[in-house]
Amino acid sequence: MTTNGPDTPLLDGITDISRLREIDEKLLPQLAGELRAEMIDAVSKTGGHLGAGLGVVELTIAIHHVFNTPDDRLIWDVGHQCYPHKILTGRRDRIRTLRQEGGLSGFTKRSESEFDAFGAGHSSTSISAGLGMAEAARLQGKDRHVISVIGDGALSAGMAYEALNNAGALDARQIVILNDNDMSIAPPTGAMSAYLARLASGATYLNFRDFGKKLTAYLGHRIDRAITRAVEHARGYVTGGTLFEELGFYHIGPIDGHDLPTLLAVLRNVRDNISGPVLIHCVTQKGKGYAPAEQAADKYHGVAKFDVITGAQAKPKPNAPAYTKVFGQSLVQEAREDDRIVAITAAMPSGTGVDIFEKEFPARTYDVGIAEQHAVTFAAGLAADGMKPYAAIYSTFLQRAYDQVVHDVAIQKLPVRFPIDRAGFVGADGATHAGAFDIAYLACLPGMVVMAAADEAELKHMVRTSAAYDEGPVAFRYPRGEGVGVEMPERGELLQIGKGRIVREGTKIAILSLGTRLKEALLAAEDLESFGLSTTVADARFVKPLDHELVGRLAREHEVLITVEEGSVGGFGSHVLQFIAENGLLDGGLKVRSLILPDVFLDHASPERMYQRVGLDRAGIANTALAALGLDQAKPLNLRA
Repeated sequence: MTTNGPDTPLLDGITDISRLREIDEKLLPQLAGELRAEMIDAVSKTGGHLGAGLGVVELTIAIHHVFNTPDDRLIWDVGHQCYPHKILTGRRDRIRTLRQEGGLSGFTKRSESEFDAFGAGHSSTSISAGLGMAEAARLQGKDRHVISVIGDGALSAGMAYEALNNAGALDARQIVILNDNDMSIAPPTGAMSAYLARLASGATYLNFRDFGKKLTAYLGHRIDRAITRAVEHARGYVTGGTLFEELGFYHIGPIDGHDLPTLLAVLRNVRDNISGPVLIHCVTQKGKGYAPAEQAADKYHGVAKFDVITGAQAKPKPNAPAYTKVFGQSLVQEAREDDRIVAITAAMPSGTGVDIFEKEFPARTYDVGIAEQHAVTFAAGLAADGMKPYAAIYSTFLQRAYDQVVHDVAIQKLPVRFPIDRAGFVGADGATHAGAFDIAYLACLPGMVVMAAADEAELKHMVRTSAAYDEGPVAFRYPRGEGVGVEMPERGELLQIGKGRIVREGTKIAILSLGTRLKEALLAAEDLESFGLSTTVADARFVKPLDHELVGRLAREHEVLITVEEGSVGGFGSHVLQFIAENGLLDGGLKVRSLILPDVFLDHASPERMYQRVGLDRAGIANTALAALGLDQAKPLNLRA
């Protein structure tokens, strides 16, 4: 081991992971301090998820110090807490590119580093993935440890328990570390708790346990059950027997997740003495070591750029209200008129605007935890007995409950309302959080009404329209971020189901927009008009039911029809083309083009930059029209030049 003195910087010397393992254990708290400082400084410049990473600094150091990563597999659930891991595993020189275009992902990503054993972004996947890796190692005859780190919030999802149950049944060689930074299910009790955790994970106790098993095998099944129960009861009395034991896991803890000597001792004991599934319960403090984060209600879970000294975050310039806020306020307005309206969120009250609703109607608000499948079927049950549930779930997270949307809601024609936030690109959170597929996966369902708001006023209309619609399920989508600054009505209007609107009249080119690309479509129309190309712009409002009258008129009266949407192939454009083809509207030589999100998973960048790259900005729309007409796109017509 290295003999660095306490004044010698340690983080600078970790040029590869082997250097970390050479550092004297007594100096690791110093390394933890340096790692925290580095992370705070980096995130202050990039923004990102701060609190979760600060809470696992000691745990990250201990895991990499004890285990032979990357050959031993380390899987972080969700990935919010992976920044210290990235700094220690060869990416310190790029850590200030976090979530920036061309920079490091804010989550673990297999293509980024061999130390990122499994990609993350959505919660509760780490135990399932780890179990797969543990079984792969067994089947291939490899001597390998697999460590899955999961938070107490992520452990609320059913998928995590399915994986725990399977791992216990397989008696898999898997280590699960429960990072308990919020619920504090069973807080540690100082030195005695740490001593018991080391004792329970040590060879002496395990040998005693094995001796009991061998003895009972000799004496018979009845005595086996009695002695086994006695041993487990005795250990449960002093360390807390848990559900995890019933699932087949050897349970250790709770232990202080910031106590490096205890962490190192327990991890070594587990590494050397336990061959089956084991769960280590660590209690940590989110935001640990940075006072502004420790004192904040959200522990600085997600932050903008901030001042390291004061903790003050950079505030965006005041502009139009955010779509999420408009939804929350509009739902409150409708709920004052109808006491059957209830709101459901899956652990994202502030992210969805449900927190605004909750302040006025706490008894009509339900946060079900990270359990989207349950949220949707829970909403279906509410709807079946006369309530008006709003299951407010991000587009990317609603994917997790698709079977429930189909089987429990759509087939039964239950009037569940789905406010879908984060539609389209989401910027720094990248591909794992992009709302690319909801149009395609919802609009294909019989009886599903699907709307998309072009601006914040339209969103207000759609909230009211959905509250009045009881014939079946209805979804309306809107993006992350601010609106476009339109004048807001006092209350939303009732929209006619399945009817769009003409926003600008023209004769040669028709742009049929769905969602918030309408503003760019109008700007593209101005550019096309400057070339003498008269352009109509329409706001579809509805994917389903599609406004056949509007689409038919646009197809018959224009030479070019362009559909524009913030969604994947198989969405709005596909529905328009299906209708046009079935009704012979291509026979007159109509040129149709669909502008969609490309058939790739795009890495993080600013939303504006991402839409520009895929041709969904004013220049991309205008150039598509020019190309359809066969016009030369060289200068000066190339609007992107």
